[in-house]
Amino acid sequence: MRATDSQGSFLNRISIRRNQVVSMEGNHEQELEDLDLFQKYVADRFSNLLAPSDETPVSGAAAGAGDGGSLLSIAWLRKLLDAFLCCEAEFKAVLVMGRDPSQVSKPPLDRLVPELLDRVVKSLDICNAVTHGVEAVRHFQKLAEIAVSALGQRPIGDGQVRRAKKALSSLIAAMAVEDRDSVGGKSTERAWSFGRRGAGAASAKDRSSGQFRSLLWGMAKGWSSAKQLQAMSSNLVAPRGAESSGLAQPVYIMSTVVILVMWALVAAIPCQERTGLLTHFPVPRQFAWAQPMIGLQEKIAEEWKKKEKRGSSGLLDEMQRLEKLGNSLIEFADSFQFPAEPERLEEVAAQVAELAETCRKMEEGLVPLQRQIREVFHKIVRTRTEVLDVLDQAGKLSTPTM
Repeated sequence: MRATDSQGSFLNRISIRRNQVVSMEGNHEQELEDLDLFQKYVADRFSNLLAPSDETPVSGAAAGAGDGGSLLSIAWLRKLLDAFLCCEAEFKAVLVMGRDPSQVSKPPLDRLVPELLDRVVKSLDICNAVTHGVEAVRHFQKLAEIAVSALGQRPIGDGQVRRAKKALSSLIAAMAVEDRDSVGGKSTERAWSFGRRGAGAASAKDRSSGQFRSLLWGMAKGWSSAKQLQAMSSNLVAPRGAESSGLAQPVYIMSTVVILVMWALVAAIPCQERTGLLTHFPVPRQFAWAQPMIGLQEKIAEEWKKKEKRGSSGLLDEMQRLEKLGNSLIEFADSFQFPAEPERLEEVAAQVAELAETCRKMEEGLVPLQRQIREVFHKIVRTRTEVLDVLDQAGKLSTPTM
């Protein structure tokens, strides 16, 4: 569902009320109802994201490539971004639409809103980093497609097997680059442009690693997605007492949504410097709207811990399928002798078909995913500008005329 299609009754209801009422000061009950509607809407959107993961586990590469809604698949990430866009639009309706600017400048909003704006600025960097990561995943896809083309020919001979093995070896090497650089002895020489590896001629594996680094490390040297997320969540504190029933609550909810969405993107897509990525950030369990977010956080964190143990390049479902199938087909190539046994060829044909289907999903989904990340980026920029305008108006109203 597109973000513009899902606003409907909620936004219309807010708009009608704000047009009817000049000041919300005397309409506390309506304000509470609007806030309650917003919380329920956020809970519903994230409950929908949580449901598909019960059908297909993240690491279930053997479960077949047919389920496009599995947790952390390309299709699921697109649903996540759509949910973010919808929640962001409705948050803006609650905070800004038809509201007296002076309300946003009063405590505690005079502190909480600037903190939220700081988080969304940091999220823009993450959007840029993830976009570079998607380019790296497209690189994986192209290498897998070379193997599919080679092993799809009949009869399969030594030449086709060697070509497929070279492509798949480059694929597996590229997928291991980030984790090898992130663990323990980090490489002191990063390839910030294509190909430089020293005076000698680079091996095919080194060239693939260099290309992957140049795709992935597109942010400033020293920039870390893990540290960026830590900075975003460091001062996130749930509202207490009377604040929990006022506008501080939707500001806190939106901050949590921003952090969770950016964290899920970084966990799924190869992203610059993920060492030390958070596996937990505090979301109070007493809030009903928080339950599906906590469920998502726990599932993704569990998969991330598994990833750190086995050393894979990201949690994206399609990448995990490429890795599993690639390793299996390399084993076939290592033991290949012409003519191959018919039973083994049937098994390989099934794996090649699954690899081709995964590549098809990536071909259809990665470019729209990139476009959606750009849409999120520009939407955040526009909303930040609108909120800053409101704060500026509030500042002018509070300035005494001479």
